Amino acid sequence: QAQLVESGGGLVQPGGSLRLSCAASGFNPDYYGIGWFRQAPGKEREGVACVRSRYASTSYADSVKGRFTISRDNAGNTAYLQMNSLKSEDTAVYYCAADRRVLGLCSLSPTVYTEWGQGTQVTVSS
Repeated sequence: QAQLVESGGGLVQPGGSLRLSCAASGFNPDYYGIGWFRQAPGKEREGVACVRSRYASTSYADSVKGRFTISRDNAGNTAYLQMNSLKSEDTAVYYCAADRRVLGLCSLSPTVYTEWGQGTQVTVSS
């Protein structure tokens, strides 16, 4: 059974860093992509970063470029989102999701993702 579990969220001061982890099971790591999304209260879910190792493809939202880095471990079963220089506007629930398409570069559109984790809260506040 496919499963995604996020961890690593918490409270951090502006300018601080956090690393989120997404442990995936039930997928073929050679074929699926991973995306990180976030949703703040009253706002739509937003694509933050994605990776598809098979195509050496990554993509980032403009709002996080240069601050966030997405990566995967060698086995491909765990994805990470390193978040640096955090701002108050980064406060949201962060979700990871799996993209099971066989072809194509990674996408920040939530419509291509078929499995989702339960989310982890990130709060940036002094």
